[in-house]
Amino acid sequence: MDASSTPTTDKNIDLVTLGRNSIFALGLLISGTALTYLIQVLFARWMGKTEYGMYEYAMTFALLLAIPTSLGFPNAVVRLVNEYRVKREWSLLRGLLATSWLLTIGMGLGICLAGTAIVICLDRDYLLPYIAILSVGIWLIPLQALVQLQEDMARGFDSISLAYIPTKIFWPLLLLAGGFLLWRDRSSLTGISAISIALGTLLAIVSLQAGLLWFKFNRTIPPETSVYIPWTWLKVALPLLLYRGFREMLAQTDILMLGSLIDAASVGLYSAAAKTSLWINIILKAFVFVVAPTFTILHLQGDRLAFQNLVSRVTFWMFAVSFLVGTIFIFFSQSLLGLFGSEFPSVSPTLKVLTLGQLFDAACGCVGNILAMTGYQNHLMKVSGYTALINLGLNAILIPFWGLLGASFSTTLSLIIWNIWLTIVVIRNLQINPTIFPDWILFFDKSHSSI
Repeated sequence: MDASSTPTTDKNIDLVTLGRNSIFALGLLISGTALTYLIQVLFARWMGKTEYGMYEYAMTFALLLAIPTSLGFPNAVVRLVNEYRVKREWSLLRGLLATSWLLTIGMGLGICLAGTAIVICLDRDYLLPYIAILSVGIWLIPLQALVQLQEDMARGFDSISLAYIPTKIFWPLLLLAGGFLLWRDRSSLTGISAISIALGTLLAIVSLQAGLLWFKFNRTIPPETSVYIPWTWLKVALPLLLYRGFREMLAQTDILMLGSLIDAASVGLYSAAAKTSLWINIILKAFVFVVAPTFTILHLQGDRLAFQNLVSRVTFWMFAVSFLVGTIFIFFSQSLLGLFGSEFPSVSPTLKVLTLGQLFDAACGCVGNILAMTGYQNHLMKVSGYTALINLGLNAILIPFWGLLGASFSTTLSLIIWNIWLTIVVIRNLQINPTIFPDWILFFDKSHSSI
């Protein structure tokens, strides 16, 4: 779609087009996830579980800190871009894009400089085991933040290929090629060398994607003078920042606490199970990334019937595909984990528990994105914050007793709580049933207007 034209405002949303775009997005995300999964399998084999665990720890650390770096603009951009395009407010649109870029870059560089100083002090005084790899991995933070922002910028302009081909296809290919060449020359691969390759290749990809986006914006947005209202945008973005941060804490706390409470080898073993279970989450993302902008349009139109129809169809197909994949993971867990190496099938129970959590997530539909796209970001932030604290407490209690299995139970229980809570919020505030369950099963009263 040409960004200079108004997005579809017809109440009869073209479900065929949305379905076609969802299949395309699913294909890209599956291809990218397959490449990433191949990298994880090969890196685990080339490094061994300890070095691979340190690599995953550093990557998780950078990804988590990339969220505050972005200031919440990735989620906000998707919603505001579509709002400004519907209202044809091109000056505000230009100002929003420039502001989000500059603030993300500035925050990223500031966090990197401060983090480097902290790492140097810790290395001098404490000689902690992860210091060396974190000193390199910390520079992934601004790049990961720009990846999140630029993907959502492209999504806001209905360009799925520009959003995902550079980061989901090109980057894994470059990372895989670099890791292979280094492993072939040295017959081994360390965590630091792998992080260094990731840093260099991601810098090239982010620069390429930024150039393509800039060209697209200048070609499709009318040449009007930019208008800047940063505080207004931050009021929308900051609650979404907290939501995204709490959501990532829910997904990553188990890995970080395993590394802190046990050791890097446990992180390596657990990461294999966690990354495998996230294949189910990729299916959810593929559908949501395509239809999320339409949530905003239908909400602005006030067409609840069309909104419910779209959500019901998306949730049904999302869960159907997820259930098929999850069944394979449960029955063939040991064979799948064996791809990482001979030690990894031992975490088969962990994979099964995590898979059940992901299936429940798919059954509840895209509750978080529905709230984010319809102006209920404050509700989303609060629920996600409380759930993140619950998850932190569960991990602190269960990991010392049950190790990896305790971490998986903590994450799964927290994910179930998060979904049930947000389902209540959606039903009571939007009168929309986002789940695969029929209305008579849900005991919540749709007539309530607030939680």
